[in-house]
Amino acid sequence: MNDLPLFSPLPQGACLAVIAPAGPPKPGQLAQVPDLLAAHGFRAKVLPGCAGPALLGHLAASDEQRLADLHAAFADPEVDAVLCLRGGYGSARLLAAIDTQLMRRHPKLLIGFSDITALHALRDGLGLPGLHAPMPASNLLDDDAGDDAQALFGLLHRGLRVGDLLAPALPAHELNQGEAVAGRLIGGNLAVFTALLGTRWAPRAEGAIVFLEEVGEEPYRVDRMLCQLRQAGVLDAAAGFLIGSFSEAESAEAVLADYLPVLNKPILAGWPAGHCRPHLPLPLGLPVMMDVRARSLRML
Repeated sequence: MNDLPLFSPLPQGACLAVIAPAGPPKPGQLAQVPDLLAAHGFRAKVLPGCAGPALLGHLAASDEQRLADLHAAFADPEVDAVLCLRGGYGSARLLAAIDTQLMRRHPKLLIGFSDITALHALRDGLGLPGLHAPMPASNLLDDDAGDDAQALFGLLHRGLRVGDLLAPALPAHELNQGEAVAGRLIGGNLAVFTALLGTRWAPRAEGAIVFLEEVGEEPYRVDRMLCQLRQAGVLDAAAGFLIGSFSEAESAEAVLADYLPVLNKPILAGWPAGHCRPHLPLPLGLPVMMDVRARSLRML
């Protein structure tokens, strides 16, 4: 294994800023976050917008407050990494106002998934990696989330290096095809990823491995989004596809099978990431070798 760090280990007592760039927590959740982080060896710095007041019924706080929290978290020298509280919707409303120079000056790790796909896309354009991973008010506070929490916080304590292997136990999947392919891993939630098309934050798919997951979207909606990705050239540009969980709706596998295998590119499906359990942390914005036969990812 190479000792070159892709992101450095965080020591016991490291500080995680908790921000809410999208939706608000449920009543009682926010008060549990410091204890959750402390149980795994971290200090929590909860930014003000996490406590509201909520706006429009679906935003944790005003755009101005959520943006200020985002900037403050990355600029704060006490903060070692930034953990999003939950998804929902709202991150895209911040993109045009984010200080990208501040992001570059403070290349801390951003952790989150679902709606946070929009922030990962912006940061990918800046060459900054992130972790697609569970969040406190989305699933880490659930009674059965102990293994997912250990996987995330354990990875933060270990760090990630060139040569590290991600190889969860995966069953065979009918979508799997091809062998090994290398590329930058991009993507996240299908709906959020697709909504970025036509904007300056749409991820560069050329030569990339595109990861996709979704929740609560019926097959015809998945079809519509994949059709848009195809017509925008994203599917043709990609080097391969990593497919996570498509949950809480009728199975979309037939739709995925209609769009992806005909491209004759490597596909590895059934990866445990998304709105599912287990949900293992997945590095975005970094080069990987996806080995379909071994059902693994190796960091390059």
